[in-house]
Amino acid sequence: MKVIKGNIIEAQSLNTLKTYKNGYLVLDEEGKLICLSQTLDKEYQNLPLTDYGDALILQSFCDMHLHAPQYPNIGLGMDLELIDWLNTYTFPTEAKCKDLNYARNIYSHLAKELINKGTTRVCMFSSLHTDATLVLMEELEKEGVTGYVGKVNMDRNGSSELEETTKESITETLRFIKEAERFKTLKPIITPRFTPSCTNSLMENLGKIANSYNLLVQSHLSENLKEIEWVKELHPDLDEYWQSYAKYNLWKEKTLMAHCVYSSDSEIKAMKEAKVVAVHCPDSNINICSGTAPIRHFLNEGVWVTLGSDIAGGSTLSMLKVMTLAIRASKNIAITTKDKSDVLTAEEAYYLATSSGERYFNDKVGFPLNEKLHAIVLDDTALVETERLTLSQRLERALYRTNENNIIAVYSEGRKVK
Repeated sequence: MKVIKGNIIEAQSLNTLKTYKNGYLVLDEEGKLICLSQTLDKEYQNLPLTDYGDALILQSFCDMHLHAPQYPNIGLGMDLELIDWLNTYTFPTEAKCKDLNYARNIYSHLAKELINKGTTRVCMFSSLHTDATLVLMEELEKEGVTGYVGKVNMDRNGSSELEETTKESITETLRFIKEAERFKTLKPIITPRFTPSCTNSLMENLGKIANSYNLLVQSHLSENLKEIEWVKELHPDLDEYWQSYAKYNLWKEKTLMAHCVYSSDSEIKAMKEAKVVAVHCPDSNINICSGTAPIRHFLNEGVWVTLGSDIAGGSTLSMLKVMTLAIRASKNIAITTKDKSDVLTAEEAYYLATSSGERYFNDKVGFPLNEKLHAIVLDDTALVETERLTLSQRLERALYRTNENNIIAVYSEGRKVK
């Protein structure tokens, strides 16, 4: 058992922060949190103590949408829109992951950078290559990244180097599910790239596999206007994009849908009713000129919203930056609507990047008791006049003024990984 001391900040709800100035976290031998308190009970006072002084102890971050094989492309092709960007940059780079040595090299760097930036939980897309996806999971688990990883399914509209047959996609998905059983902190997730990349037959089979193995699903939704028109051409029998997933039993509770920039009110209603999760990717949506999702509207309508970096459409893995970008994106919406209530606060952005994602993994928020600790220690004390600010004010400033160099420790699944 051991004790960690510092200025603790947890997001208990979208609008509720709880702070403990010079508070204490008590962990058992497995790294589970058994006590969170302002003062330390006598029974714990002789335990080994790690005192982080005046630093902030925050929940570690959840990146709910990112593409691992696109990691080498971060910062490239930002002058293109979605479809052209995919064909010019993304597909050729993802095709390289067939080479396992190449895949291991980039995934090793990716896993280390995620931990260095304070991200310990992910929902991640791999490429369509099963063996490279398993390599990705090996590298993530080695560094302490937990969550869900998906072998991408793609049997049409790819490239000569990046496309599989329907039979291959189904067979390899089943092999991936079986071989992923060896991982302790990572699980498989069904991952049709998006509707234009998957034939009806493949989508039907993926729905059956998800149901048979009780697996979660992740994909993309209403990111780009041309993409939406493309889906209508491929599915003239349907009224809206979301129905192309629902038609094949892929639209269900906890299905992750990235972007949702142009979701109609009826699509938003369908998300709420099915308990589908929207992943807001503000950096990517601006970089490749998709648009800006009206997140306040989603929240007001009761949709579960989380945040994602969406590399390499997104240009950063730092969820500190993604939070500030989400706030700025909401201000752009407010400029258009002339409604200040559309603006996200720092506390709300922190909730979306931490507790809202955490719910996806353990149905709990904040620093829950009897769960293995996921936390970062962020030292903002070099900034001027720290002593005059409340902890919530320090959190807001930290989002804008700190980076991975200020993250002096990271805990994942109860163990210190940085």
